[in-house]
Amino acid sequence: MKEFIQTLKNIWTLKELREKILFTLGIILVYRFASYISLPAINMTEVGSLLEHYKNQGGNKQGAGLLGLLSSFTGGAFSRASIMALGIMPYISASIIVQLMGMAIPYLQKLQKDGESGRNTLNQITRWLTIAVCLVQAPSYLTSITQMFLPHAQFASAYYVHPQSIMFWLPSIVILVAGSVFAMWLGEKITDKGIGNGISILIMVGILANLPSSFLQELATQTGKGGLGTIMILIEVLFWMLVVLLGILLSVAVRKIPIQYVSRAQARGGMNRNLMQGARQWIPLKVNAAGVMPIIFAQALMFVPGLLTKVDESNTFLAGFKDVFSWQYNVLFAVLIVIFTFFYTAITIPVNQMADDLKRNGGLIPKVRPGKETSDYLDDILSKITFPGSILLAIFAVLPAFIHGWLVQTDGFALFFGGTSLLIMVGVTLDTVQQINTYLLNHHYDGLMQSKLSRTSNS
Repeated sequence: MKEFIQTLKNIWTLKELREKILFTLGIILVYRFASYISLPAINMTEVGSLLEHYKNQGGNKQGAGLLGLLSSFTGGAFSRASIMALGIMPYISASIIVQLMGMAIPYLQKLQKDGESGRNTLNQITRWLTIAVCLVQAPSYLTSITQMFLPHAQFASAYYVHPQSIMFWLPSIVILVAGSVFAMWLGEKITDKGIGNGISILIMVGILANLPSSFLQELATQTGKGGLGTIMILIEVLFWMLVVLLGILLSVAVRKIPIQYVSRAQARGGMNRNLMQGARQWIPLKVNAAGVMPIIFAQALMFVPGLLTKVDESNTFLAGFKDVFSWQYNVLFAVLIVIFTFFYTAITIPVNQMADDLKRNGGLIPKVRPGKETSDYLDDILSKITFPGSILLAIFAVLPAFIHGWLVQTDGFALFFGGTSLLIMVGVTLDTVQQINTYLLNHHYDGLMQSKLSRTSNS
């Protein structure tokens, strides 16, 4: 505990780091404030009762579950019909598209290798593509609000302007696109002038914003009539801490591949072979190299089966795909996660390039020949650790469905026991803490260097 307090004192003592953290907190405050500004054409007093309406109406609980899932990434802005309803997710979608296109388009591959100028061009392409994605998602969002979640026939008083008029659609689309671009700009400012990982931090903040209200709702349910009391809340908190620990282990677990770097004299068969020792290092292959991307891909596709219910609304099997806690939804969800984990790992971990880099730099894996054998060896190891990693990721993603009902009673709080929300929170928190620790370490080294220089100059 003393070390933790001392670390906080060190952070506050360093002026530059303190200013970065305060700047980041200020940007987060602006982002959260903007998420409470509603679209001009919608009456927020009516929107506030939306989730309660779907929970109380028979057969509409699926709509509330999907709405709650979408809202979790925007801190509730989606369900509040906010100007920030699209949040930062269009930028994430655009980044994924650019990354996938980089595997097939030579021009993007060239930009990835052009250093800082190439990255700047890629960032500019991603920004323009974000606007294009917003122009697609904004009408879809307005359609879901006006037809599925807030139909005009039942909530006519919720609209200042009729939802079928051009005066509703055109301003709303422009405002939603501007809100998403503003969120992207805020994230980039955190990356440039704050503590880094701006886009990821905004996503994490949006997720964490729902945690207090979800916990209070669960607390009221368990301590109310028919609940199991505060002892059940304590059990839930302890289980949630265990899930967080498992999420951390899944995020940091690696398989270390030993490599040996030999000197040029050794490579040429020079003298003193026994005296010269190569520097031994490791290649850390992550068990979950794909991170949360397979879950994001799978969730994007899971809205497609839910649309099939419009073909046959009486089909109870298809209706299950609209409920995020049903067995139909979660079985398909888990299968898609396993598939996308292998797919994303294959396109993001270039084993051939790794083998070529090792050979070029005089590195080798013991008992494995450089070149193709090294590439095949790395691919084999990666496949063996990706399979259990994908299974664990799938279990982690569907865990909310397992605990919902018998352990956790409310939908919102159950979503925090796994899935994308918890993995994003764990991953971003670990990255942020690592960046702060690195900054403290670098400042410590700078201080030592400055003291040495000052002593040298004084002497």
